[in-house]
Amino acid sequence: MRRMVTLTATLVLVVASAAAALNDHEFRRIRELLTGHKEVPVISTTGRGSFTASINREGTEINYVLKYSGLEGTITQSHIHFGPPNNTGGISVWLCSNLPAPSATPPGTQACPVEGEIEGVITSVDVVGPTGQGIEAGAFDELLAAIRAGKTYVNIHSSKWPAGEIRSQIEHDDHDGKH
Repeated sequence: MRRMVTLTATLVLVVASAAAALNDHEFRRIRELLTGHKEVPVISTTGRGSFTASINREGTEINYVLKYSGLEGTITQSHIHFGPPNNTGGISVWLCSNLPAPSATPPGTQACPVEGEIEGVITSVDVVGPTGQGIEAGAFDELLAAIRAGKTYVNIHSSKWPAGEIRSQIEHDDHDGKH
């Protein structure tokens, strides 16, 4: 009888651990702080920002808010890139742009306010690649997998720092324990 209780308790722990691991892999909340110290290469700037987002239960859209202030240059554009920590990568999603025409900015991309916040919804139509890194335009599932694997980052480019003034790797939001 004692063996049966021990076996049952062990099985319950294994199942609970597997469910927790699945939930961790399937996280839905994002909360990041953007600074120059997270840029590649590192930038000393007064700029700061935050990126909060939630992935819907179906995994078909991401609702986000990007806030920023104190940039040393005028904001030119903001994106989600496909790239690992401490490295750079291609653009997956345009969040906003103030680039003059002609530019690579997709039609319908919202303008970036000088300071403040933007919000929006990312769906498959917003995914532009990067095709050179294996993510095709429209491949939302691949973008979502990259986000959940910690292989994407959000950054803001400015006139003073064209390659990026502030950045944060997108990682699991473990601040509130909810997914």
